[in-house]
Amino acid sequence: MTLPATVAVDVGGTKIRAGSVIDGRLAHVRRVPTPATAGAQAVLDTIAEVAAAVIADVPGSGDAESGAGGGDATDARSGVRGADDSGVGSTGCSGDLAWRIGIGAAGVIDPATGVVVSATDSLVGWAGTELTAELSARTGLPVRAVNDVHAHALGESFAGASRGTRSSLLVAAGTGIGGGFITDGRLLTGRNSAAGHIGHVPSAAAAGLDCPCGGTSHVEAIASGPGILAAYRRLAYESAEIDTGPVELAAPGESHVPAAATPSDSPTSAAVTSSNPATAPASTRELGAAASAGDPLAIRAFDIGARALGSALGGIANVLAPEVIVIGGGLAEMDEIWWAPLREAFAAELIPAASGIELVKAELGQDAALIGAAGLWDDSPVSEDGDSASRARTNKETN
Repeated sequence: MTLPATVAVDVGGTKIRAGSVIDGRLAHVRRVPTPATAGAQAVLDTIAEVAAAVIADVPGSGDAESGAGGGDATDARSGVRGADDSGVGSTGCSGDLAWRIGIGAAGVIDPATGVVVSATDSLVGWAGTELTAELSARTGLPVRAVNDVHAHALGESFAGASRGTRSSLLVAAGTGIGGGFITDGRLLTGRNSAAGHIGHVPSAAAAGLDCPCGGTSHVEAIASGPGILAAYRRLAYESAEIDTGPVELAAPGESHVPAAATPSDSPTSAAVTSSNPATAPASTRELGAAASAGDPLAIRAFDIGARALGSALGGIANVLAPEVIVIGGGLAEMDEIWWAPLREAFAAELIPAASGIELVKAELGQDAALIGAAGLWDDSPVSEDGDSASRARTNKETN
């Protein structure tokens, strides 16, 4: 008897992760750098190499290295995290396993054709790549692919924060802001597979700000990690220009700043932060640490970004009415300095019929994309009516 086995792959701008999924369990996870500036062919070569290495790691699959088959596994039904291995092994395949490849990749991916419809410059020459066809030619294996955030949405619906629901919206909030909407077990990809670009809805808080897509006034320009960092720098500059003392954080009743983090208690004043570049946060991660330490401008920047995103999600919830909205990405790791204003702004936008929709934190982390990519093989990614939509199984727990 031949057992289906999937190499699940997550292709990002900085790293490629891949692992085996057999009988619902994720294991043998490897991580390699993405040759992002070397062109699409180099990226495809790297994917093929890491896929071969994962197969070689599976016991009985061929000439695996001495450490093959070790390490913990992730059960895609329970969400228990596994461990990364390192290095690249040789190719092998067991006669008892029927291998295929599932991919979640950066860019707008048409799951029906496996073509990268469009992409940013984070992967040079990625747009137009015939992803599934070229990778299948390299590996001799069947391949299916979707956008990486869509894969995250599938993974969370299979085994994460939205498992057991009939409809859910996954929001990835980090360097950019993307999303994936699932209803009745179907991932909606929309016209040209462009559905889910939550970061590009209009936002009054982002009025006049340039967005990475080339437009202006989109929520990503103010609510993404880089957008929040840019807002902080604007606040610091304005504070230094005015030089009138501590900056007022928000209008009465608006701020969620803890009492211990008021301007008078803060160890980092606006004037010191803005006038000393050496001590100013250089990344969103550093800015988050500054906010947690009580920097009033950092707190204010996160407050602005969180409220902008919360308002946008409230409007989207009024249209889609998902059972739950799952928040993942780097910003989801923030504390209540970000989460509290996000929830408040979200709730303020909901119509009565949409009340009760919850914002919850994603559970699977970076493994969600791998579990979702493997799930592409549960059903055909193309519906009978020809839509470029991926079928996702509804995973209901039986406790």
